[in-house]
Amino acid sequence: MPQLKQIKDPEQKHMISRRITRGKSMNDQKHFGVEETTDNKIVGNRRQGRRRGKGKPLMLEDPTVQISADKRLMFHRRPGFGQLGTKCVVKANHFLADLADMELTQYSVLMIPEVNSTKLNKTIMTQLVKVYRNTDLGMKLPVYDGRRALYTAGSFPFISKEFTVTIEDDLEWIGITKQREFTVIIEFVAHASMSQLRELLSGKQVDTPLEALKLVDLVLKELTAQRYISVGRFFYSPNITNPKSIGCGLQSWRGFYQSIKPTQMGLSLNIDTLATTFIEPLPVVEFVEQILGKHVYTKQISDADRIKIKKALRGVKVEVTHRGNARRKYRVSGVTSQPTRELMFPVDEERNMKSVVDYFHEVYGFTIQYPHLPCLQVGNQKKVNYLPMEACKIVEGQRRTKGLNNKQITSLLKFSCQRPKEQEKEILQTMHQNCYKEDPYAKEFGITIDETPTSIDARVLPAPWLKYHDSGKQKEVLPQMGQWNMKDKKVINGSVVNYWACINFSRTVPDSAAQSFCHQLFQTCQESGMDIKSDSVVPVFSARPDQVKKVLKHVCTATVNKLGGKELELLIAILPDNNGSLYGDLKRICETDLGLISQCCLTKYVLKISKQYLSNVSLKINVKMGGRNTVLLDALRWKVPLVSDIPTIIFGADVTHPESGEDSNPSIAAVVASQDWPEVTKYAGLVSAQPHRQELIQDLYKTWQDPQCGKVHGGMIRELLLSFEKATGKKPLRIIFYRDGVSDGQFYQVLLYELDAIRKACASLEPNYQPPVTFIVVQKRHHTRLFPSNHNDRKSTDKSGNILPGTVVDTKICHPVEFDFYLCSHAGIQGTSRPAHYHVLWDENNFTADEIQSLTNNLCYTYARCTRSVSVVPPAYYAHLAAYRARFYMEPEVQHDNGSTHSMCMVKGAGVRPLPALKDKIVGALQYVTLSRPDLAFAVNKVCQFMHSPTQNHWSAVKRILRYLQGTSDFGLWLHHNSGSHLQAYTDACLQVFSDADWAGCPDDRRSTGDSLSILAIISFLGLLANKRLYLGHLQNLSATYLSANLVFHARTKHVEVDFHFVREKVAQKKLNVQFISTTDQIACIFTKPLPSQRFIVLRS
Repeated sequence: MPQLKQIKDPEQKHMISRRITRGKSMNDQKHFGVEETTDNKIVGNRRQGRRRGKGKPLMLEDPTVQISADKRLMFHRRPGFGQLGTKCVVKANHFLADLADMELTQYSVLMIPEVNSTKLNKTIMTQLVKVYRNTDLGMKLPVYDGRRALYTAGSFPFISKEFTVTIEDDLEWIGITKQREFTVIIEFVAHASMSQLRELLSGKQVDTPLEALKLVDLVLKELTAQRYISVGRFFYSPNITNPKSIGCGLQSWRGFYQSIKPTQMGLSLNIDTLATTFIEPLPVVEFVEQILGKHVYTKQISDADRIKIKKALRGVKVEVTHRGNARRKYRVSGVTSQPTRELMFPVDEERNMKSVVDYFHEVYGFTIQYPHLPCLQVGNQKKVNYLPMEACKIVEGQRRTKGLNNKQITSLLKFSCQRPKEQEKEILQTMHQNCYKEDPYAKEFGITIDETPTSIDARVLPAPWLKYHDSGKQKEVLPQMGQWNMKDKKVINGSVVNYWACINFSRTVPDSAAQSFCHQLFQTCQESGMDIKSDSVVPVFSARPDQVKKVLKHVCTATVNKLGGKELELLIAILPDNNGSLYGDLKRICETDLGLISQCCLTKYVLKISKQYLSNVSLKINVKMGGRNTVLLDALRWKVPLVSDIPTIIFGADVTHPESGEDSNPSIAAVVASQDWPEVTKYAGLVSAQPHRQELIQDLYKTWQDPQCGKVHGGMIRELLLSFEKATGKKPLRIIFYRDGVSDGQFYQVLLYELDAIRKACASLEPNYQPPVTFIVVQKRHHTRLFPSNHNDRKSTDKSGNILPGTVVDTKICHPVEFDFYLCSHAGIQGTSRPAHYHVLWDENNFTADEIQSLTNNLCYTYARCTRSVSVVPPAYYAHLAAYRARFYMEPEVQHDNGSTHSMCMVKGAGVRPLPALKDKIVGALQYVTLSRPDLAFAVNKVCQFMHSPTQNHWSAVKRILRYLQGTSDFGLWLHHNSGSHLQAYTDACLQVFSDADWAGCPDDRRSTGDSLSILAIISFLGLLANKRLYLGHLQNLSATYLSANLVFHARTKHVEVDFHFVREKVAQKKLNVQFISTTDQIACIFTKPLPSQRFIVLRS
């Protein structure tokens, strides 16, 4: 796991004003077959030849530059195809699509009155085509995007025409269906050419013709959208497979994904099957019972339950059942705070009131059976309508967009999980049911789809040899089928844990079981090569989950008291299997308040201990405590291409966004980077909050003005480059950047913005420092699946029936021109494996296909938390974990009585709720630095007083101290042995120590304002280790002079304890000579008081 830190600038800002936009997009162009040329096209130059030069850096000086769709960088071309590995054949869920050469035309559509609903727009257009196709439209069958664009094969018999369309429109807020009339104006825009798409498919490097691909997508989804419930490119139906209830009024539906892609073999239709959650079409009372998990027919609803009901039903569409066949539909806006029997409403202009119970009985003859239940509120705030729950039923086909609980997620995964053979069969069934050959829209536009899945020549890359510690029986291992174990092996670098404790938050785990679990866990740690004490500092402590903060601080305090000031190093926390927010709370408190490393273990694993689980947990503990589990053998032998030859740093980056429906919480960006070379297995990480749903990482590089230091450079890239240099002693001469979580449509923006940030971060360290960069996007949320060509051939499948780990594909289904490949680096466990898609957008290191594919595959075997290869390259995996973890650092939102939540995050553009500061022992380390840097003593001691509850000003002070320390490395005491075996400090002649023991100098508690006598004693004590020379001490205060020489004075001084004895002993042995010095020349003032800059510099010199 990466060491996780947070990066923040002194102003606590998490946005930078610079934005790069794509300007006018292809969607705004009227003729998408026309190419424009310009002299201002920004094109980065790749290095010509291997390992020579560094290429022309991409630097965007103008932060507001508009990047037009026709003025882009060209992505890196494929350098060739890979040859490494054992050849095999796999099948993909891609189906060849052929497009006839015919004239296509684009028209604009204007609706009067204007309609904002895409669904309603399409309904209007469907009705228009139904009424006018055989007459005014000249038998053409157009496709419509639901907004402004309409396309036809051929042309309409008009340039511009106005149509009148009448439809029945459901007004859901008031439950009324009425006829509405619209005027639709269709006007010719341009003849559309597919020439650019054909050039791309033929292998020419041109901009991806997004509009042409969009048109083909529209044609193929037009009929599908009419048959199924569509959500973007996903289509669902309860008729594909019987829906399965997953609890709390939800059920899972199966569906499929459909998209057209340009590939090396031509246009390809990608079909994949999947499942998602829908609200179960139940009577509302039954739905409420499932939400609350209890009987509601007799007992009145509490306020807490009412809030749960309101959150679950708000925005849900219901239909009434008390009016026979008149099933009017409404959308729920809320739930009444009163039961139905107490609700009254005005029935006329004179404000005569009538109860809801009487109204339904008199008007509809409907007797309300459960008047103790609240009513549903439908309509707007001006006119609220009340509907009894028992008279409503949820309308079918409403997708659930909010988060699921753990039980629901488990049920959904079981429903959606399919073996490769089953999933391939279902995909072929979907192709058969969609019957694209009979699709009238596909026929109209000359599109034909081959219903045979694509067969591809693939390769299985060899697994790398892994190195373990030489003290183990097995020093090297070659993984088989993507996995291995820790039997007879010891980690290559074992960490040391002296002080640990265990807190048990589970009521079902007795203390004896917790103690036994810890004993077996740390025995496993010791067997794997860690140096860890068997006994905990304090006995196992049991606590309730709601006491997490209190008990954590109690255990830490008890440890400090018992160990005489030494702190707890590791906490083992046993959590209930269903622990709600406990895990997040514990991590937030440990990592932001206490600076404590923790390892959480669930009850089910504690009560039923397995060796594999203990082994995995021990690996996690070793890495968290600073150790390394294994390294690539080739890395130790300096044999990794384009990594071992020169110092290379490997980055991973990701951004996680809030769940759907959370429209105020910030996004979290994380960047990790390797900190060892050539092993590249140890990573450090930084996290930062940024604006809601912002994909570009804002804090990669930034500058700000410091009142004292002027312009200051910072950012995550810069900090990690410095960290690498500190850890290895070398500047990185090559950068490999794996970027996770970027969709195809964001490639240009992300590359331009983030590559520019990397360049500027490097230049801020040294003007001509521009190491070559390789920028790779990692995608897991795609829908390409690879299947064995023969499911019954055990030599070509793993135990789960999936393709073999290490299978790589870079032909046929990959991009026609650009450098991408699919890699299935892991062995399947259950379901169908999803290969990772790697797209090399920028490469100044000139990797060959074999080099980058082999490196990526080998890195997947270095993931620290298990003895398996993983599905995504570890730097990107670690970045994802870091960003996910950082979301726990956000304070919980405030829950209001009305069920709404209040977040401290500002509205869009106004600011971002910051992450809390991580207490990572920096200030503690600075205290030790003051032993050789007395000029830091006063500032460090001051900030130490506030570290229990630091403000932004205190953290800014710490950063200023660090910057000062970095810029003044030539100052201070250098304690070392010279050839004469005596201690040196400034001068060979003598060590001179100054003290300002200003007794009772503090106006608050009348204690000494300085600790310098203590430091004097420590330094003189260190001197005994070197030689027996005479040291000279200068003390300003006469009483301090007498105190150091006379034992009697010790009884009168409370502020000097054990350190005093060192000084007095040296004076008595005449090893320390104490003299008086005037205030003017008192260097110890640096220790005790803030000084003007000039005086500080004089004394420091």
